[in-house]
Amino acid sequence: MNNIIEIKDLRKFYSGKEALIDFNLKVEKGKIIGILGPNGSGKTTLLKLLAGLLKETRGEILIHGHNPGVYTKSIVSFLPDRNFLYKWMKVRDALEFFRNFFPDFQIEKGREMIKFMGLNEDMDVESLSKGMTEKLNLSLVLSRDAKVYILDEPIGGVDIVARDQILDAIINNFNPESTMIITTHLVSEMENLFDEVVFIKDGRVHSQGNADELREEHKMQIADLYKEIFS
Repeated sequence: MNNIIEIKDLRKFYSGKEALIDFNLKVEKGKIIGILGPNGSGKTTLLKLLAGLLKETRGEILIHGHNPGVYTKSIVSFLPDRNFLYKWMKVRDALEFFRNFFPDFQIEKGREMIKFMGLNEDMDVESLSKGMTEKLNLSLVLSRDAKVYILDEPIGGVDIVARDQILDAIINNFNPESTMIITTHLVSEMENLFDEVVFIKDGRVHSQGNADELREEHKMQIADLYKEIFS
């Protein structure tokens, strides 16, 4: 199956407001996809639909041939844009939490990633800085042996050192047999990761394509193309 994700005529309404409108997208296995657009364009709604946290109003989503549900949640590893761990936890508790909750969680890989990120298992989650929390959450999400990884703003709001560590972790731990979907406002920092980019505007796919081909066609970087589209 070449396309790990297929979205057809997707629509999502919130209290009469359309967050996604006639949204169509196909994502191949083995790609890192950048989903790019301003606030309110529908990016986070799309990710939550793929993660099975929201239900579409109309249309169809297929992930590995299945509608979002119990099976797809077992193969999709989702990093939301906010902390999802309990304040009472230590880092070791977070590792155990993921091991108990996700059968595909590789705890030794998680421990290695936490060391790489400069964390230790005795740290209290409540006392971690924003950058440390982001590094912990990403370590947990990337330590699952998933088919699809969905990362919502993985470097949002962290300093440049933490940013570099997070980018290195994504690069070093990407499995070419899986697929990764990333949203970001920091396009210039992340665009070299992307095999393909999808620009979303007002709940619709504005344009999409291979990142290198778009640079060649428009004679500019993806970050500059983003500014041209959304300015």
